[in-house]
Amino acid sequence: METRKNLAAEKKRCNSHNCAQAVVCTYCDLVGLDEKTALDIAGAYGTGMGNMEGTCGALVGAGMIVGLVSRDRNLSRSRMKEMMTRFQERNSATQCKLLKGVGTGKPLRDCPDCVADASEFLEEYL
Repeated sequence: METRKNLAAEKKRCNSHNCAQAVVCTYCDLVGLDEKTALDIAGAYGTGMGNMEGTCGALVGAGMIVGLVSRDRNLSRSRMKEMMTRFQERNSATQCKLLKGVGTGKPLRDCPDCVADASEFLEEYL
């Protein structure tokens, strides 16, 4: 499969999608979702889970697609753990607040780049 990570990042960059929506909508055709449903499913995960206090929305979106692709709880968990570990290694955090530099003034990674990273790791399982 040709990479779609740049397409996902552009959806976030142009502000048409939140981070989770950018990932889910980019790959929704592969799991049988229409784009409207994908937008709705991922709509609550912009600004990370818990409004920046939790996991980056791009990772949440990648996890949604992994679950729909594998349809196996244990396999989904294993793959999600792998994606989160790699994302942490690359970006030094998985929490939205830390990635954006809230409280430190030093962002670790811009949102479109987080979307591209999560998409890159997701594509290994597609």
